Amino acid sequence: MKKTYFLVIVFAGLLVVFNSCQKSTSYRALIITGQNNHNWKVSSPILKQLLEQTALFSADIDSSAKKGSDMNAFNPDFSRYNVVVIDYNGESWSEKTKAAFVDYVNNGGGVVIYHAGDNSFPDWKEFNLMIGLGGWGNRTEKDGPYVYFRKDTMVIDTAAGRGGSHGKRHEYEVRSRNLEHPITKGLPARWIHGTDELYSQLRGPAKNMEILATAFAAPGMGGTGRDEPMLMTISYGKGRIFHTALGHADAGGGPAMQCVGFIVTFQRGAEWAASGKVTQKIPYDFPNVGAAAFRPDFKELTLEGDLAKIATYDFTKSTKYFTDLQIRIRTEAKTPEALINFEKPMIKLLESKDATDDGKKLILREISWMGSELSIPVVKELAKNPSLKDEAEFALARLQGAK
Repeated sequence: MKKTYFLVIVFAGLLVVFNSCQKSTSYRALIITGQNNHNWKVSSPILKQLLEQTALFSADIDSSAKKGSDMNAFNPDFSRYNVVVIDYNGESWSEKTKAAFVDYVNNGGGVVIYHAGDNSFPDWKEFNLMIGLGGWGNRTEKDGPYVYFRKDTMVIDTAAGRGGSHGKRHEYEVRSRNLEHPITKGLPARWIHGTDELYSQLRGPAKNMEILATAFAAPGMGGTGRDEPMLMTISYGKGRIFHTALGHADAGGGPAMQCVGFIVTFQRGAEWAASGKVTQKIPYDFPNVGAAAFRPDFKELTLEGDLAKIATYDFTKSTKYFTDLQIRIRTEAKTPEALINFEKPMIKLLESKDATDDGKKLILREISWMGSELSIPVVKELAKNPSLKDEAEFALARLQGAK
């Protein structure tokens, strides 16, 4: 009997250790919102979704009191979190809350400044040191210099003038300035961002700040004619801050928040702010200099999703999902065993009575070079279909030749 109790206690202890290990592998995030000149009721739930879909974060949203209410009631416990996301641009917090936030960052808490979050608190010295650069709120030369790039050189400009502007919303090219930083490592040197405000004339203390990416504010779109900072990191005390000027929220998030470039840099920036490292891989659908890329549902492309879309394909549609499948196979399938992991679900698509002939043609094209003898029976059967005969016979000849 004693032996049984001993085993139960040991097992319970192992469960406690296991559960505590599981919890230690994730981060807690707090999204501060509730007042903003931007649509925080749209943006904050999306930011929560983006954090949680990484499987690295659990995220809470804390909304301040309404404008004109007693701000003393707004007193988040920052110490419970690894990273705080600022989706806030409103009335000043109480002195108690501000002191708690400064203490949190000083002691190593991570922060993400999101879009209009850099408009906040123009008169709060510590906050402006944390964000590096800010705009609007009557910011002028008294708050620090403009910082921008001219060609490949960073310019610290102490000229007098307003802080904060943007021209017409449009798609624009983002240029990486440091491809060795954990947040931007592996990203394209240049990529197209979905229609967004291009924040310009940001100014501030700019201390302990590194600019990771810029965008050219074209005069034809009402811009400054300068390469303006879009992604930045700042250190304050022991804390790490990631500052993104991207991501204006329209209904449903809109093109700025649906842009894969915004999504991925936000997710990677949050992980870096929380931990000092980035473990997330660059996704297959990250945009390049040719065109922006979007996730209307904010979810990354998957093998299952690719095949589901290909199953409904017709020749008038984009081959985006087929291209993603091709890239996956060429990147991941380094061994015969890995190839079979792709081949088996592709065979299921070929066997499906619901999949379109156009979708099957795409799969036959791909399976012809990477398939094994597993594919031969279904390809033989498809060769009996007049609309698939040519593609199936071609695939069959290659498969049998390889065998």
